[in-house]
Amino acid sequence: MMINFIYQCSDMQKITALLIFVFMAACGSKQKKEPQMLLADLITKETVKVDDINLPVYDFDGIEPLFHMEDNKTYVINFWATWCQPCVEELPYFEKLHMEQKDNNVEVVLVSLDMPKMWKSRLVPFLKKNNLRSKVIILDDPKQNTWIPKVDKEWSGGIPATIIYNKNKRTFYEQSFTYEELNSSLYTFIKN
Repeated sequence: MMINFIYQCSDMQKITALLIFVFMAACGSKQKKEPQMLLADLITKETVKVDDINLPVYDFDGIEPLFHMEDNKTYVINFWATWCQPCVEELPYFEKLHMEQKDNNVEVVLVSLDMPKMWKSRLVPFLKKNNLRSKVIILDDPKQNTWIPKVDKEWSGGIPATIIYNKNKRTFYEQSFTYEELNSSLYTFIKN
């Protein structure tokens, strides 16, 4: 039946039908690519500026996309504060990891949970003294009971806490790391 219909059509109708079919097939086969979200695209509440240090401040809604990046990077996101001794003790390991892996599609982000009154008096001097080169951002959102389970449903809220993830895998750690433990954990994400 369909073959008889095709034979009855003029050459111009056949060409028009073929062009419409090809055009529709071409349009349907192209997937729209969503633009890749970048760390710089996150929406800041404000920026703490002291001398040459600019620290972006986020509420959780502004920072949440950071936990769902689907690019080719592996993200190491550490929650810490200057008043947390285990956090401070492990920061050199994150810094070392950043320096060793920054050219290997690994992004280390240090999320400070210091309170606003401590940003200029304690956080900025700490960053200067320790010459941290990793990306440091501030999370200022008092609704912890809302955002903590969004980071990881198993997180009690204690720090230090770290998420390592890429588009294929995600692991949450509510613990301190030695450098060897941190490097070994990262290796499970980047080995191939």
